[in-house]
Amino acid sequence: MHRPKGKSTQVRQGTATGASQLASYVDDPNTMLEAERLLGGRTRDIKLSGSLERAFRDRTWRQTAKIIRSWMVWVIVLDILTLSMNLLLLPRAQAVAMLAPGAIIPLAALAIHMVWRERRPGWLLGGALNAGMFLILLAVCWMGAAAGGLWQERYLYVMMFVGIVGITTFSVPMPTILGIATSCLALYLTFQLRNPLIGLSEAIAAFFFFACGVVAVVFARRTMSVLAKKAFLLELRDGARLAALTQANERLDHLVKVDPLTGVANRRWMTELLNALAGHPDDLRGSTSLLMCDIDCFKALNDRLGHAHGDRCLVEVAAIIDRSVRSGSDHVARYGGEEFLVILPDTTADEAFLVAEQIRKNIAHAALPNPGSNVATMVTISIGVAARTGSEGWTADKLQVEADLALYRAKREGRNRTVLFGAPELTKQVIAAGAA
Repeated sequence: MHRPKGKSTQVRQGTATGASQLASYVDDPNTMLEAERLLGGRTRDIKLSGSLERAFRDRTWRQTAKIIRSWMVWVIVLDILTLSMNLLLLPRAQAVAMLAPGAIIPLAALAIHMVWRERRPGWLLGGALNAGMFLILLAVCWMGAAAGGLWQERYLYVMMFVGIVGITTFSVPMPTILGIATSCLALYLTFQLRNPLIGLSEAIAAFFFFACGVVAVVFARRTMSVLAKKAFLLELRDGARLAALTQANERLDHLVKVDPLTGVANRRWMTELLNALAGHPDDLRGSTSLLMCDIDCFKALNDRLGHAHGDRCLVEVAAIIDRSVRSGSDHVARYGGEEFLVILPDTTADEAFLVAEQIRKNIAHAALPNPGSNVATMVTISIGVAARTGSEGWTADKLQVEADLALYRAKREGRNRTVLFGAPELTKQVIAAGAA
């Protein structure tokens, strides 16, 4: 049956472009129940698992991968610039000694970049990032050790800086962050203990100094991660509320535009459609036709068989009319009481007349009882037809008035017939057919 189309699909597509991949999680009641539980607790206790963890990774994967790949590109560029400047500014022996370990950095960064180009298992992504970062940090330490002297201490500082920036920048699971932090501290302590320019106590003191800083950065990274997860949970909750609101709007739209008894459109929706067609005549390829249908002697049916039977009759008649028109293009509505409207876009007057006749015959063939009718013992219907072309500049009110006048003439001339407004020759043919 023809019903006004809801807007839930369009609303979802228009308002959830950024979170469309989360639709399945929003629709999962268990996932949303867990999200609400986490949001109801303390922020610092938020820990995602199962479907929520997968949803979070789905949501953040693209941005995280883009940041890591961009970071690796800059590592390669800065490493090449550093090696070039060393060749120009440092003694040749030291600059050449740095070339071999420096060559490891672009290879490791390029490997990370390649692995993070596609979505892979979490253990593979995290393992590749940890291994690659370890090689990058090791190469930096090795460059300082190869240069010797004060350069060893300075390059250890550079290594710590690179590691801390990575910890701060990469939005990855905490095990991966802890792996990078452990690599930083282990490499720093190892190379400091092998630094001939400082003693054991100085190396250990420097290690604990930087360890405090790395631990603080790790905790900051954890806080950032927790806040990101909370923002994600809030986004999920907003998505669920939007979905619920969309469904409520769709139900309201259905109630506003659909006749609750017959299931076809109601008068309000049909009037809006007619006004829209009349307001855009250039969009119409031909005529727009309107059928106004009225069940004959319907009051007598209610009086003899009761209102419950009358309601069933309205439902049956609406269904017959709906089946008699083109699905997807023509529109059926209950105008009020026992009256129905049918809009036939791109339909000429002659074509609309034939459709109306088919509707009338189909209702007669259904043989719905109406013992109180003075027309026949079964339910019959009278139909008024009006048509206007797009070039005529018609209005919805005018078209309805013409269809109503045609219906009035059909009633006046004996009911159970179709009358086309402004076509007396057709009207005579129908009267003769009805009399026969």
